[in-house]
Amino acid sequence: MKPRKSEEPLPGRAAALLLVLCVSGMRAETARYSVPEEAERGSFVANIAKDLGLTGEELLARQARVVPEGEKQYLQLNQRTGDLVVREQMDREELCGQSEPCLVRFEVLLESPLQSFRAEVRLTDINDHAPVFLNREIVLTIPESAMPGTRFLLERAHDPDVGNNSLQHYSISSNEYFHVYTQRRNDGGRYAELVLDRALDREQQAEVAFIITAVDGGDPPRSGTALIRVVVLDTNDNSPVFTQTLYKVSVMENSSEDTIVVVVSASDLDSGTNREIVYSIFQNSEEDLQTFQINPETGQIRLKKPLDYEEKKSYEIDVQATDGGGLSTHCKVEVQVKDVNDNAPEVIITSLTSTLSEAAPPDTVVALFNVRDRDSGDNGRTSCELTGEQPFRITLLAADAYALVTSETLDREQVEEYNVTVRARDEGSPALSASKTLLVRLLDVNDNAPTFTQAIYTMVMSENEPAGRSLGRLSATDPDAGENARVRYSLVPPPTGTLAAASFVSVDAESGTVRTLRPLDYEKVPAFEVTVSAADGGSPPLSAQAVLRIVVRDENDNAPVLLHPGPDSSAAGELVPRWAPSGYLVAKVVAVDADAGQNAWLNYELAKATEPGLFRVGLHSGEVRTARAVSERDAARQRLIVLVRDRGRPPRSATATLAVALVDDFSDAFHQLGHDPAGGQQPQVAEEEMLTTYLIASLCCVSSLFLLSVLALTANTLCKARVRAELPPPSPSCYADGDFASDGVGVGSTGTLSPAYRYEMCLTSGSGRSEFQFVRPILPSLHSNAEAGLDKSEEQLRRSQPACDRDTQAGSTAIPPF
Repeated sequence: MKPRKSEEPLPGRAAALLLVLCVSGMRAETARYSVPEEAERGSFVANIAKDLGLTGEELLARQARVVPEGEKQYLQLNQRTGDLVVREQMDREELCGQSEPCLVRFEVLLESPLQSFRAEVRLTDINDHAPVFLNREIVLTIPESAMPGTRFLLERAHDPDVGNNSLQHYSISSNEYFHVYTQRRNDGGRYAELVLDRALDREQQAEVAFIITAVDGGDPPRSGTALIRVVVLDTNDNSPVFTQTLYKVSVMENSSEDTIVVVVSASDLDSGTNREIVYSIFQNSEEDLQTFQINPETGQIRLKKPLDYEEKKSYEIDVQATDGGGLSTHCKVEVQVKDVNDNAPEVIITSLTSTLSEAAPPDTVVALFNVRDRDSGDNGRTSCELTGEQPFRITLLAADAYALVTSETLDREQVEEYNVTVRARDEGSPALSASKTLLVRLLDVNDNAPTFTQAIYTMVMSENEPAGRSLGRLSATDPDAGENARVRYSLVPPPTGTLAAASFVSVDAESGTVRTLRPLDYEKVPAFEVTVSAADGGSPPLSAQAVLRIVVRDENDNAPVLLHPGPDSSAAGELVPRWAPSGYLVAKVVAVDADAGQNAWLNYELAKATEPGLFRVGLHSGEVRTARAVSERDAARQRLIVLVRDRGRPPRSATATLAVALVDDFSDAFHQLGHDPAGGQQPQVAEEEMLTTYLIASLCCVSSLFLLSVLALTANTLCKARVRAELPPPSPSCYADGDFASDGVGVGSTGTLSPAYRYEMCLTSGSGRSEFQFVRPILPSLHSNAEAGLDKSEEQLRRSQPACDRDTQAGSTAIPPF
């Protein structure tokens, strides 16, 4: 059970296995072992680990296994110990017949890296078969005239064993007429010839019987016997004679059944029934009898079944010709079977990596396979190729061993699997071929980052939208597979110190749905951007980023806010002269809306007025103008309510209240300031009256002090009359003392100011009730001069009136509310 020794001068069996083709993974040497046939299951054959120079742990880690050449697994490898043992009993005669040597071939495959080496186990024959005669009784007919020394061919025994265990010699039981001689055939088989020792005499003994024994060379030897009966015939002068003692023919193995192989011919010089010849196939094996048949009359030998060169390459047939008198003769027919290309090559996969990483480098071994063709010569020479254009190639490892390796880098995203077809073709004529298709699936590697369908996503949300509302969905794809293609979404944390936009929205990690986290106010956050990330589930994970822009859609949630008149005052007062024409600018209502777009577009309209036809409001400008000329019939006090409305849905609005006083001159306006008939209806009447009282008291104090100063200077002014005469006239925009007396409501009539003096008082645009400016005193002249100057003062007032009107139209002089 030890392996056969190689003829090369290498120290031991392991040295013959040192060559390893690292790229292809195939060993260059073939390890040879032997084991007796029919060895029990578990019988030790060899230690593979020792021959490979590996430990049992390494064999286990590299998943060593035995791959048989055929379909049946007769051997088994113990991965822990490295022992190669018998898995199934093997019968040498069943596996190989008479062929010698009988070899069981296999390969040992190792992974990580992928390697293999060839080995064969020779089945040594044991003497488990005894020689057997096909016929238990052999009948010979010999004429009594046969001369001593004549040889007679006997039927041979069959022993399926080979070598020394096969049939070695024949012997016969003791008798006085014959002895046996053992002859050797060209194919190594042995047959017996019976030799006549003394002449036969039919009258003395008509029949001679004895036992023939066939003995093999086993230890102990086995034997088989048969009974020989020799029938002595009367004199027959001539035996048949073949035209040839040896016929050599060749037959194509694809010859059909009943094909004529050869025609043997024999003649007999006798006459009558003694010259009638009958042909038969003599003492051949059962296989020969099943393959050939002979016509007993014509001597034509035909095929009983097709021949197979791969099973048996030649046959030796013993043909006997027997005449009517019982005499016979023999010849040999040697049939050589000629090979034809009737066997297509076989592709035998010994190792296949059905799943391959897409990151595998070029020259990665995918499969190991052998190509076998049972034909011989050119018919048995083969070549391999791949069909189609694929990233693989075939590498020749040995005479009939190949490796399928990658020829370039792979990409699973382009092609997920390959159907690799290996075609083997022989060199026969015509050539035969066979194909084997291998399915190679690529395992995904995380070599692709997710890709967003858009670089920037824009989503719209309404302000004040409740939390949890879906705004849209992000979408990213990953061409990888499995976990490498599973995309998870997240928000990228913003830089420190920036707007925490991540607190406004959330992204579902699985679906990419964007949802609101809290309501937003458009007026505070009209829009914001966040960075979103899509990461796959690979190791390490790959990711991509996109920009998510959220635009807040404005809702009409803010009413217009009045800037003028101010929101703190209940009403704004305006002065309009009685002579104001149509289109006269009274005031301008100014309002703003914090909303945007249409929600911030404002319209102004007159909601309520004391006399609706007197005033109108600009729809978009908010300007309050007279709709017609002011007449004497119009009430002196007008109250206007201006409605400011935006264009939202639903619209929001605010109102502004204006108090308009129709005045003839300033004194009238001042009188109306102190006496508001509608004051009882206003919430601030008491306060305004108190303020007016304070103003009048202050004016009186200041006037008194001024009068004292004037009296102190009177003495000086009397001495300088010329100087007083040269004093400049009063300004047209000021009011003299006679001006107040013209309409009966002058200051002098109130009893607060002395009529002996006049003052320059200028009412500037936008001044309040307290803004009176005393410029200089106008000293009184003689009484007659005062009376003469009254008409002149009235004329100056009329000339100064247009100047005041221009001030009114340019700035719409405002006075505090009534």
